[in-house]
Amino acid sequence: MAQRPIGDRGLRILHVLRAPLGGLFRHVLDLTRAQVARGHAVGLITDLSTGGERAASILEELSPQLELGVSRVNMRRDPHPRDLTALGHVMSRIRDARPDVVHGHGSKGGLFARLTGFLPGASTSVRAYTPHGGSFNFKPGSRLHGVYMTAERMLARSTDIFLFESEYIAGRFTAGVGQTRALRKIVLNGISEAETVPVEPAPDAVEFVYVGELRSAKGIDTMLLALAEVSRRLGYCPRAVLVGSGPDQQQLTEQAAALGLGAFVAFPGALPARQGFALGRTLVVPSRAESLPYIVLEAAGARIPMIATNVGGIPEIFGPYADRLISCDNVEVLCQAMLAEIVGDAALRAARARDVAAFVSGRFSISNMADCVIDGYWEALNLRAGGPYAVPVSASS
Repeated sequence: MAQRPIGDRGLRILHVLRAPLGGLFRHVLDLTRAQVARGHAVGLITDLSTGGERAASILEELSPQLELGVSRVNMRRDPHPRDLTALGHVMSRIRDARPDVVHGHGSKGGLFARLTGFLPGASTSVRAYTPHGGSFNFKPGSRLHGVYMTAERMLARSTDIFLFESEYIAGRFTAGVGQTRALRKIVLNGISEAETVPVEPAPDAVEFVYVGELRSAKGIDTMLLALAEVSRRLGYCPRAVLVGSGPDQQQLTEQAAALGLGAFVAFPGALPARQGFALGRTLVVPSRAESLPYIVLEAAGARIPMIATNVGGIPEIFGPYADRLISCDNVEVLCQAMLAEIVGDAALRAARARDVAAFVSGRFSISNMADCVIDGYWEALNLRAGGPYAVPVSASS
């Protein structure tokens, strides 16, 4: 649905996020490009210290399309006194850009985007928030969960609309924060038509591949333990490639060596997802916590056979095939699933991958995601204005 501009212009939208990497960054990039294509003026604020050369290159390439510009400032993952500097930067950008919408992504981006609403001289911008998991992935009842939920309840008072990327995160929000007066929408992540083209394994593809961040929440240590058990039962070790980077890379490398897997597990670093998929015949997603992971959406679109855990929003991606998911943190269950992939029928594996691909291609698209987000902005603007702020025009963009 295209939207009638305010006066003679489209919306002015400022996205705030911390780390320019992973699924959150992918989501913001997709949304930004789609909003620019729909005639809106967009800007980004993100962390300076993460993302490396790849993020710098992407942002440099995108910058000419962004009327409200790109700026980077140091943002710590955990609370830190230097957050005041980042907050000041966000406030300054809001004053200069005069956005209609400030959209925070993730816990830290959501903090900076919404905390400005409590400060003197705060703008009248609508404040939108997409959690992307973040603070909602902490174990309920834990001290950190309690601290973050207290902060979320406070920040909810300065939020006009919540744009949840999965039913799962919306449910976690309700359980941890409760009801609020803000608007709520479920806006599923999407993939492009190009990402529904099948990826064929390379001639030298290994048995198993992992693609994503190398950190504890992804459960890669469980995958290595399961691979060692598979090796013991088969009498030989299948090969695996762990594509990505992250804080636990050294620890995982040492674990592989200690399990006797050093010669059979490769760490090529970060690669584009589809390039990573081609390195293996089965994607393993051993996550302990997720929201609505892009890597699972992309793999489904590419018709990659998958072993994935039943956590977060992954069942929403598998839909009617969610009974194929396995429990997390269970070495024996993962071992059995990996064995089945090695000795099972290849035609059946391909058919199961086509099932999930068909479900995903009909439900998860970037175009739908962008339209739903923009519609949400307009609802919030109308509510803030107390009347018809601008009348949506029913037309394709």
